[in-house]
Parts: sequence; C-alpha cells; structure tokens
Amino acid sequence: MQKQRNPFSFGGLARDDDFADREREVEELTADGINGQDVVVFAPRRIGKSSLVGAAMTELVAADVLVADVDLWKIPNKEKLAEALAAAIYGDIATTLDRAIERALAPFRGLRITPTISIDPETGAVNFRFSAESSQSDIDATLERLLELPAELAAERGRSAVLVIDEFQDIARIDKGLTRVMRSVFQQQPEVGHIYLGSKRHLMEQIFNDPNEPFWRSAKQMELGPIPSGPFGEFITKRFSDTGKQIDAQIVRRVLEKTGGHPYATQRFCYEIWQRTDPGETATDAELGLAFEAVLIGEDGYLTLTWEDSSKSQQLLLAALAKEPGRPLRKGYRSRHQLPAATNMQRAIQGLSQRELIAKDEDGSIRIAEPFFAEWINEHIGG
Repeated sequence: MQKQRNPFSFGGLARDDDFADREREVEELTADGINGQDVVVFAPRRIGKSSLVGAAMTELVAADVLVADVDLWKIPNKEKLAEALAAAIYGDIATTLDRAIERALAPFRGLRITPTISIDPETGAVNFRFSAESSQSDIDATLERLLELPAELAAERGRSAVLVIDEFQDIARIDKGLTRVMRSVFQQQPEVGHIYLGSKRHLMEQIFNDPNEPFWRSAKQMELGPIPSGPFGEFITKRFSDTGKQIDAQIVRRVLEKTGGHPYATQRFCYEIWQRTDPGETATDAELGLAFEAVLIGEDGYLTLTWEDSSKSQQLLLAALAKEPGRPLRKGYRSRHQLPAATNMQRAIQGLSQRELIAKDEDGSIRIAEPFFAEWINEHIGG
C-alpha cells in the first residue's frame, strides 16, 4: 500500500496546494506585472518571497505575459551575467514568440560581442558563452543591449513582459556601475515590469531607499510579513483533514504561537507533527512535543553555525533575548542579563538586524526573529 504524502512542504518553493494564503499578494503582484509596474519585494529570510513570485509568474504566463527570470546569486562577473540574461531572454521570451531556433537566436547574433552558442544534446537547452577576453566597453554595450531586448521583442508581438531578478543586491558585487546602466535602460521600458528580490534586506533597502542610488524610488515596495493566524490555521486544519488525519484546534493555536505565522517555520513544524500522527487519529500534545524535538534536531546544524558566526556581544544579546524579549539599551534590562554597555549593545543590535536574526516590534521591544533560535539557545546555551 502506497504511503500518504506529507502535505506540508518546507525548504523549497511552495507550489499549488503547498502554497498557504497570499492570495491578495499574488493578485497584486500579478496586476503589477501586467501593468508594467516595477516592484521590489521586501521580506525577512525564508518568509516565502520566492514562492510568492513563483505563483505570480504562473499567473502572468497564464495571462499571456512574457516572463523571464535571472538569479544573480552565483554570477561572478559581467560576462556570466550576460550569459544568464541571454539564456533567460532566449528561453522564456524569444522562443515563446518564435519557435524556429534560428529566428529566435537572431537578436543575439547582433550583439556587440557575438556569443558562442551551443545546444545541449540531452536537454536541448541553448547555452551562451561570452569571451572573458572582451573589452569592458564591449561587454558593457552587450549587457545594455540584452537589457533592452525584452521590451523590443515583446513590443514586436504586442505582448507585455516581466523580468524577475533574484538576489538583486548582488548586482553591486558583480559591478558597482551596473545599477546605473540598468536604471537608465529600465526607465525607458514602461511596458516591461521588473520584479526585484533579495535575501539581504539592508542592502536592498540601500539600493531602493538611498537618494544617492540610481534605483531610488524607482519601484513600488511590497512588504511581505508572516501569514495571519486565521487563514494559516485553516490551511493547517485542511491539510490534515484532506490526508485522513485531524489536528486539535488548540494544537494549531500553539503551533502558530511558536512560529508567529512564519511560513517556513510553520510548515516545518506541521510536517513533523503530521509524520507523528497515525492515519485516522488526531494530533495532540504528545505529537506536538515529539515534533518540536525533531524540529530542533533538524535545525541544529544551521543554528549552531548561526550562533558561531555571531560575535561575543551578539551572543550575549541573543542569550538575553531568548529568555526575555525587551529593550537591551535600557539599563535595567542590561543589568538583569549582565550585558555590556549600551554602545556595545547598539553595535550588536545593528549586526543582528542586518542578518535578520532579530526584529523590533511596534512597541520598540526587540525579539529573536529567526525561527526556533530562541528555543535552541535556551536548550543548548542556557546560562
């Protein structure tokens, strides 16, 4: 007898039924793409921004919009960026408009640097290679031309286009001058929507919120936070019932209290609860406790590295916040937890905030934001 698939998914992109809530955000982002509106998505790590954009991309394609995406994370230089852009534009725009390979490749043969083009015999994928020996002026001109192509190709067929750029903060690492080049091209493309994602929020905010940066106020800003407990609770309950199991409403409430509606943390926790609940049975306190132990074991490697990568002052602050979220700059709080001077804590807060390990609530108090980190610290560090 085939085993039932666990209905909770974490770590990768959440698709279709695995995707919890976010209907309003998907609808909004889809409309922005159709309208040619540039959008930057701000969100903490592992909150589901890639899944959100993936869902919107599916809707955009269904709406006959041309959608290409490129991830800057592993791109080391401008030549590799040109290769990635060419492959994305060819695969998702040019071939969509013209199935004939030679006609689809024609726009790329007129670039300042003519790429070496090869076809993978097993997958049929077309690969582009730009010589690293080319002059910087030639590669700059080639990149500029590639950035112009989505608008031109779409306009030829009366279609709209969207270019999704993931890990956009890495553009400055590849070449600091690229933001100015990109902005100069993109502002001439009102019919093309650009969606920017990044995993380092402080760098993304610098790009889009600093008046000295070319992308200042150039894109609509979408803030992605935790999923509200109401719809997330309904999602959890339905996923259990659809697979022949049940979960007590109180257990759902306790799960969401622990995770704060963080998508990764909630799906991770529910995955373990579901695994420990027998078919036809209801998840209770016993399954909850066993599941949380399994979560902490599963997260131990990552959380250990996160702790070890923190400075001594940051570790002291994290240990205090794990016991008591609050205001570490106040004398009373520092005294209770034997913390260093306020100047040391200010630096620790800044560093941990940039790493998105802590967050400030509306009342000004600071808490650990990384899922399961507070419990891990209390269990492993203590003190």
